[in-house]
Amino acid sequence: MRMAERDWRRFIWSVWSIWFNQTNGTDQINKRDQPVFTHHSLWRRPWIAKSTAFTLHICLIALVCSFTFGSSDQLSEPPTEAVRSTLTEVFRILEDEKLKDPAKLIPRRRMLEEVIASHFDYTEMSKRALATHWAPLTAGERAEFVELFKSFLSDRYAEKIEGYSGQQVFYLSERIEGNYAEVRTELRSSKVEIPMDYRLHIKDGTWHAYDLIVDGVSLVKNYRSQFKKIIRTSSYQELIRRLRERTVGEDKKKKASLTTVPDSLAG
Repeated sequence: MRMAERDWRRFIWSVWSIWFNQTNGTDQINKRDQPVFTHHSLWRRPWIAKSTAFTLHICLIALVCSFTFGSSDQLSEPPTEAVRSTLTEVFRILEDEKLKDPAKLIPRRRMLEEVIASHFDYTEMSKRALATHWAPLTAGERAEFVELFKSFLSDRYAEKIEGYSGQQVFYLSERIEGNYAEVRTELRSSKVEIPMDYRLHIKDGTWHAYDLIVDGVSLVKNYRSQFKKIIRTSSYQELIRRLRERTVGEDKKKKASLTTVPDSLAG
């Protein structure tokens, strides 16, 4: 073990020993673990020793917490930049003249879905949307639901964001609480202003969105309400059937009529 590491561990143990003994009403410290600075005359004064030990103990806790809970500070980019980079990719695709031809709708939509899928945590979104109905599912059922919900949501978001082409994005603020964050943005044009907020958490060392709030309406809460109603009035299997119906044949529908994806799963 390197000298610096031995000294560091000895210091930590010394501080802990001092605090423990002082707070338990004893001035006796095991000689083997006695720190060198205890020989100073001031340290022998009880009120100074107790106060100093307590202060060092608090500092030690703060140091440990900074390593334990400071993960969001060690990320490669802050949450606002994560959202900005995603939207930059999205609008680059939307503004590509070669992809604006109606005949290019499907490849353009697929490109958008790939970008969106790499920045959204669909497993977390699925858990939150199903709420209490998530826990009873088997691993296979969860995987099936996530895949169907991913296809449905990515296509839905891509369809919605296509309607905002040409608008300017303003990044208003960000709020971070541990491994969670919210980034507030606004899409503006000469005619309309649309608030669009992203809720994110850390996954695999980067920020991923798990909810989108458009004009005050949470995407996850909206679908949670729909899913709850379908399961209550029918069954979970009926929900899966409707999701599959909306996603499996979507490419054929687009080729036939270029229809958009419905907001609701009703009927």
